[in-house]
Amino acid sequence: MLSKSTFQFIGDLAQNNNREWFAEHKGQYEAARAEVLELVGQLIKAVAEIDPLIAGDTDPKKSLLRIYRDVRFSKNKDPYKKNFGIWFSARSKGGNEPGYYINIQPGNSFVAGGYWMPEAPHLKLIRQEIDYNIGDFLAIVADREFAKEFKLGTENALKNAPKGYDPDDPNIAYLKLKSFEALKKLDDAEFLTPTIVNKLKSSFQKIYPLVAFLRNAIDG
Repeated sequence: MLSKSTFQFIGDLAQNNNREWFAEHKGQYEAARAEVLELVGQLIKAVAEIDPLIAGDTDPKKSLLRIYRDVRFSKNKDPYKKNFGIWFSARSKGGNEPGYYINIQPGNSFVAGGYWMPEAPHLKLIRQEIDYNIGDFLAIVADREFAKEFKLGTENALKNAPKGYDPDDPNIAYLKLKSFEALKKLDDAEFLTPTIVNKLKSSFQKIYPLVAFLRNAIDG
């Protein structure tokens, strides 16, 4: 679980996103980061009990994303992120494969899983897998327990059918997707209770079939 001070730090950082303020409050950052890392360590063990490709002894630091932003190619020059991001996957830290994500941010905390904006070769393979095995895919995303908590994001979907697919296909909405992530909003207060690990573990259990389907699509 986390403390209110961790959320307070993130909120304060969002209002004072500059290097001078951060340097003056480095101790608060380190305390908040240590608290999040402790939570990550518990979550790694939880997700490893569900997903056989996640190692339970993974160093938590490999799953906690950097708070420092890469501003080289961005118009937004704020040096720091306004959240703590946690990413679990089989191989990468950057998210270039299916996995699980937790966002800790005042008013915008959530748990998610799947594959966010795969590059063209992987996107092609995922669409093929959905097309060839639509029954398996629908069994996942239409499952009552999954659908009760999660929904697939459609913000990045194509307006028209992708090349090679019939616009009248009854499942064309899924084939138009460019991102395959399921998301569930969380109240910040949930992170302040000892039950947060079990709650997130339950979410991982519901997301895992989608992660496994997407992995199978790109790994064959």
